[in-house]
This record gives sequence, C-alpha cells and structure tokens, in this order.
Amino acid sequence: MKSQLVKNVAAATIMGLAWTLATPVWAGIRDYEFQLVESQVKKSETALLAVRLVDKRSGGAVPNAVIFAQRLDMAPDGMETMTAPIEPLPASEPGVYRFKANLTAAGGWRLSLSAKIQSETGTLESALPFRVLP
Repeated sequence: MKSQLVKNVAAATIMGLAWTLATPVWAGIRDYEFQLVESQVKKSETALLAVRLVDKRSGGAVPNAVIFAQRLDMAPDGMETMTAPIEPLPASEPGVYRFKANLTAAGGWRLSLSAKIQSETGTLESALPFRVLP
C-alpha cells in the first residue's frame, strides 16, 4: 500500500513537472521597452536616431516588431507642438530600429513610438526623451 502511494505521488509530480515545462511562459506587453541607443544627438537635417527593443526579463533584443507610429516633438522643453519629420530606416542589427530625422533645433526632444510585438497582445507605447546638441 505504501509503495503504491509513493508511485502515485511520483507519477503526479512527473506529470506536473511535464505540464509546467510544456506550457509556454507568456510575456506581457509590459515586459518590453524601447531604449535609446544614444541619448544625445548632434543637430542635423539628417540626424540618425536608434532605439533598441528589449525584453526586460532577459535583457535580450527583440527583432521583427512592427512600429506603426512614430513622432518627434520638443515636449521636454515645453513645446509639444514643435515637431520634426521622421523616417524609418532599415535595421542595422536585430532588435535595433533606426530613424532619420530633421533635427535643426537644439534642446530637449521626445521620440514617441507605438509598436506591435509578435506573439503579444496589446500595443507597446514609449516616449523617449533625448537632447539635440548644437
């Protein structure tokens, strides 16, 4: 009787462990963040901005996100209506997203991004402040 109980407990433990290992761990949209590659950029009509999309749990870069909205404005300096054109560029490495922008005014700027991440529900939205130097 005792050996049957031990067998049943062992079988239940193995089944529970197998279920745990077979069940994927789902991340939430809050487990991701955009990070500026550089927080200062020189003033230029063709300034290059780069952001890295990171899985905060592992620190690893996340490739193949779909960035469907981007905006540049001077909100950090109290001028949210002062915007600049921005254009997506091809990726230079997995998980790094690049943009070309017309940044002709020095000061505090904000890059706002909205993105979809594969296998995740919801939208990742980020507002990244940075400085444009003369």
